[in-house]
Amino acid sequence: MSRNLGTVSRSQYSGYYLGVVGSVAVVVLAALPYLVAQGFTNILINLFILLTLANMWNVLAGYGGLVSVGQQAFIGVGAYTVLLMAQHGVEPFLAIPVAMVMGAVFAVPVSWFLFRLTGGYFAIATWVVAVIAGIVITGVPSLGGGTGASLPGLHLMNSVLLGALTYWASLAVVLASLVGVYLLLRSRLGLALTAVRDNEIGARSVGVKVTRAKRVVYLISASGCAGAGALIAISQLNVQAANVFNIQWTAYMIFAVLIGGIGSIEGPIIGAVVFIVLQQSLARFNAWYLVIVGAVAMIIAIWARGGIWGIWANRSSTKLFPVGYFLRKPSEKKSSVLAKTEY
Repeated sequence: MSRNLGTVSRSQYSGYYLGVVGSVAVVVLAALPYLVAQGFTNILINLFILLTLANMWNVLAGYGGLVSVGQQAFIGVGAYTVLLMAQHGVEPFLAIPVAMVMGAVFAVPVSWFLFRLTGGYFAIATWVVAVIAGIVITGVPSLGGGTGASLPGLHLMNSVLLGALTYWASLAVVLASLVGVYLLLRSRLGLALTAVRDNEIGARSVGVKVTRAKRVVYLISASGCAGAGALIAISQLNVQAANVFNIQWTAYMIFAVLIGGIGSIEGPIIGAVVFIVLQQSLARFNAWYLVIVGAVAMIIAIWARGGIWGIWANRSSTKLFPVGYFLRKPSEKKSSVLAKTEY
């Protein structure tokens, strides 16, 4: 006699409706340069750059267990790749994909060195790599040395058109990062990463190739950070080593992830929005806004370790990006959930 123990699905809700809502949101975001002032789209550009960075750090630390404080190394690689190609006549916007590839290429030899270390040693080593990369770049006169260099090819463009193109490029990069991470976590590699996140020793015991999985995630994160670096160069029309190799970028992405919720796709989105709102609202207080932002981070870290999204997820089984599984009792409505596992 067989018993129906329930059904397993990715989400409580139809993927069709989620897809429709997502498509509408993308269309609205793409149309914003025609609907709002350029000042607002400039804020969104900063949001998209931060969200890309936070998303990359989240998949690196939240799923790969690799806590890095040196992701600014790849931001700098991406920015200087765009500058170098623009100096040789390549359109800066067309150089963004090349910058992302160069970020991954640079991460390959770096990963072979860093993966010999663990824990705090790994974190400090990533920062050392970023410092060395900044020093090396500063020593190249053709790239502006310590004073930096202006990005050629865009100064003669109409400011409104340039703002719109930068906005669309930023939107494309952040969407690519979100969709890429979503598809990654729904793949077999994503299953392995989730196992590593929950219990690395247990994952190794069942045959998961942990080091290979971590290296793939490290390369993906490097590529995404390089893409964000390319956007920073284009949005600022100037590339300076002290800026793009600044550890503040890693501080921002860590803050966004911790505030929103590490180990989820939704968390960095919420965290990035909260950070930008705080930044814009408290900017008039000068350095005090950093104190307030730091206090918010401390409160979340102490009393809500799962972040804002973690608080919501503990009370609801709703998922904007369903990468886990839901098990429902056959006798209950679709909205009732018996159990839920993240892969």
